Amino acid sequence: MIEELVPDELWQRVEPLLPARAPRRNRYPGRLPVDDRAALAGIVFVLNTGIAWRELPHAVASCSGVTCWRRLRDWTEAAVFAAVQALLLDQLRALDRLDLDTAVVDSSHVRALKRAAATGPSPVDRARPGSKHHLITEGTGIPLAVTVTVGNRHDVTQLLPLVNAIPAIGGKPGRARRRPRWLYGDRGYDYDPHRRSVREKGITPRIARRNTAHGSRLGTVCWVVERAFAWLHQYKRLRTRYERRADIHHGLLQLGCVLICHRQLTRSF
Repeated sequence: MIEELVPDELWQRVEPLLPARAPRRNRYPGRLPVDDRAALAGIVFVLNTGIAWRELPHAVASCSGVTCWRRLRDWTEAAVFAAVQALLLDQLRALDRLDLDTAVVDSSHVRALKRAAATGPSPVDRARPGSKHHLITEGTGIPLAVTVTVGNRHDVTQLLPLVNAIPAIGGKPGRARRRPRWLYGDRGYDYDPHRRSVREKGITPRIARRNTAHGSRLGTVCWVVERAFAWLHQYKRLRTRYERRADIHHGLLQLGCVLICHRQLTRSF
């Protein structure tokens, strides 16, 4: 079960990036710590199925759901999943699987069952508490960065944070790529100050104008980010927000991006 949830190829990339554990005490050392790969398998199982942490079957990871939650907390604080995603993006670029000239941004609402950090009245769900996933992808829809905000946060507020969150992507000789040439988005991002800020970064904004007729044909490019959201929300733990802590939910989102990138990488061989 552990090998199915965390394949060898993925584990070989994750293991070197995990933070080192504190050395055990010589006297009264206590129980042996749970294996990191088993804990990651438990986290992936919860991400896939959407079950509560306390309901994680012991046969899946040979540890409790609380232990998996604690490892997720620690690894999120250490930015492990962001580092793994950056490594996978480097390898995808080395195989010419990335279109880094183009970037696409969009957002998606999810309902939050608990009133917690980064939740607010959702404008598309009768003001029920919810959160918003903001995503930027490259030209083929592979995730580059993701953020979480309250449900009533305007899309444009996350435009620059998403652009700034794009990691330096290597994989080829020369300087790493951090900026696309073109940035695509819908009318929710149509604000002149943000257009100017994007241009100052050397990026050409291609954003639909408000109060204009449809027919810009931006949808022929922007559909890839909608598909990326479908990939992310196939993980049931991300369709609805259960976590009270925003950082834990964001960590699961980053893990979802890691799994998507790894899946695209394995299809390249």
